[in-house]
Amino acid sequence: MAEGDRNVRHVVTLKDVATASGVSISTVSRILDDRTPPSRSATAERVRALAEELGYRRNVFASGLRRGATGTIGVLVPRLTDAVMALMFEAVERAARQRGYFAVVATCGDDGEEERRATETLLDRNVDGLVLATARIDDSLPASLRDRGIPHVLALRTDGVSPASLGDDETGGYLAMRHLLDLGHRDIAVVTGPWFTSSGRDRRSGANRALAEAGVDLPEERVMAVGYGLDHGMEAAETLLAGSSRPTAIFAANDNLAIGVLSVARSMGLETGKDLSIVGYNDIPLVSRLPVPLSSVRTPFDQIATSALDILLTTDPATPQIVRAMPTLIPRASTAPRR
Repeated sequence: MAEGDRNVRHVVTLKDVATASGVSISTVSRILDDRTPPSRSATAERVRALAEELGYRRNVFASGLRRGATGTIGVLVPRLTDAVMALMFEAVERAARQRGYFAVVATCGDDGEEERRATETLLDRNVDGLVLATARIDDSLPASLRDRGIPHVLALRTDGVSPASLGDDETGGYLAMRHLLDLGHRDIAVVTGPWFTSSGRDRRSGANRALAEAGVDLPEERVMAVGYGLDHGMEAAETLLAGSSRPTAIFAANDNLAIGVLSVARSMGLETGKDLSIVGYNDIPLVSRLPVPLSSVRTPFDQIATSALDILLTTDPATPQIVRAMPTLIPRASTAPRR
């Protein structure tokens, strides 16, 4: 044998493990497939021990070719600098790992063409399905994926047609507004996301339901549909808090918006929780550690991710295709009874 041949590392195959353990290749394959619940039989324990001893490593790509799958899930988000998107991807990654899948992420900003390009890039890598956290109500991408028969699920958003896993944003908006009403506030403003997002639409709808129950009118000038960024919250607050007829409370439909409002209120000399009550949405980790901890509606990211993977990976037609997880109101110092 040549010197170079002696240095070539032998790749241990399923056949090698099957020969050493005295069972069929198909049995070894089934036992060593970490995407299925592990068997605790004596045979399975022996096969796994021998595989480890021999140094066997599953060839994910070859396995994917045989199964028509690669064990990879593609996740599309606008950006990972957004705490909500980062939390959502981490939750999807955990849920995928628990099922023996690997999650890869692509970002696309808010540009439709970039969204399509990023989607095709993920599909070129033979992902088994897509989790889309970017869907606008008027987005054409989910319809295109449905027409092409590509497995996908929307996360945190819904277009009302494609499979989706999201929080119950209508209930969340109701909880936020009900909280402010219960504290005695009646002059309340709403800073929400764009109308082309289901979250912006549904959170406003829930807030309206709470107001209607309390018999409180919300003038149009007290509603601002902006973006979901920190700057959007600051711009809205500069308008709402200018002059002497400012509201006593503001429902900001995500935490970035709420932090922007908090910043402007402080610069104007207003004391949050006394001069102005503010409630946000999503309950990202930062908000409980602010100088004035923010009341917020908590979005159950792990539950949403788990349901998204269940929808994406199941072939059971009885599985619900649009699943909403229940949010929770977390009151903190930023909201207080109206003085």
